[in-house]
Amino acid sequence: MLHKAFWKKRKVFVTGHTGFKGTWLCLWLKILGARVVGYSLDVPTRPSLFDLTKPAVRTIWGDVRNFKKLKKSIVKEKPDIVFHLAAQPLVHASYVDPITTFETNVIGTANLLEALRGSLVKAAVIITTDKVYDNKEKGSAFKETDPLGGHDPYSASKGAAEIVIASYRNSFFNDHDYGKKHSTLISTVRAGNVIGGGDFAQDRLIPDLLRAILAKKDLKVRHPHAVRPWQHVLESLSGYLLLAEKLYAGKKKYSGAWNFGPEGPDVKPVEWVVKKLCAQWGPGASYSVVKGERSHEAKYLRLDITKVKKNLSWRPRWKLEKALDMTIEWTKVYQNKKDVSAVCAKQIKEYAKDL
Repeated sequence: MLHKAFWKKRKVFVTGHTGFKGTWLCLWLKILGARVVGYSLDVPTRPSLFDLTKPAVRTIWGDVRNFKKLKKSIVKEKPDIVFHLAAQPLVHASYVDPITTFETNVIGTANLLEALRGSLVKAAVIITTDKVYDNKEKGSAFKETDPLGGHDPYSASKGAAEIVIASYRNSFFNDHDYGKKHSTLISTVRAGNVIGGGDFAQDRLIPDLLRAILAKKDLKVRHPHAVRPWQHVLESLSGYLLLAEKLYAGKKKYSGAWNFGPEGPDVKPVEWVVKKLCAQWGPGASYSVVKGERSHEAKYLRLDITKVKKNLSWRPRWKLEKALDMTIEWTKVYQNKKDVSAVCAKQIKEYAKDL
């Protein structure tokens, strides 16, 4: 359970706050009463959830690759807690522009960590991905202690970021020196495939499907048999918030890596998800499978969430069908040009009640 009293007037710094997940996080933090400062290069899509909802946060426009500006911003703002979401987040885009992907995801993360040195930040939650693991396609769920890797540039960049974070934690933010040489605890979080209203990214399954539906077109599915750990965006965000509370309290055992994913029954193939969403949407939703050469993507990906269930008392609250329902509800409000901010607030409050 989250503690609303903890977040009231708490100063929070969010990088990548204009993205899909970052915007949902800002909206939730504002409901909790936090004072939020966001740091982003730009709004990543047009349209965007950030532009549609206009969260009441103060924005600093800046690139995480610009160390001087990032450091200056953190020093000036003096946040209690940092959430680092700024990234190049797409597998397909990483094939098109691998250098920017590595610069943003690896060097950008290193810049953030360096900016935290000597700061007053008590807790830093750094978001990576479920794709950081060295996936040998053995069909088993990945534990936090499994080897890191990455076939495509995006996955490799996030795996490399995890190594950089571990290096900084060992070298400059280690548990033995906590309270003596530093006062910052750092965790990385690896979440499954998040879905929800307001994701307008290209080459992501659910946004592509909803775009096709709204345009009255067929969705072209590239990897129908790929299995992924699907969950609503609020699931992972609830874990990030809960973890930040623990880190802020100085509980050193919560420093490190954490998986946030669904229970086994919600680890489903792409085609199952597409069929289910089409059925739940109703008339006008259809798809077809693309044949021929396609870029590499892992066939099977699942996270072991034993650690987070046992040590953080976190577990998923919404089944995949409910997550799809919530995504459809949001999209139909958007389709009808109604108030999407209101539906975001409604869903956050509904999830918080279930939490």
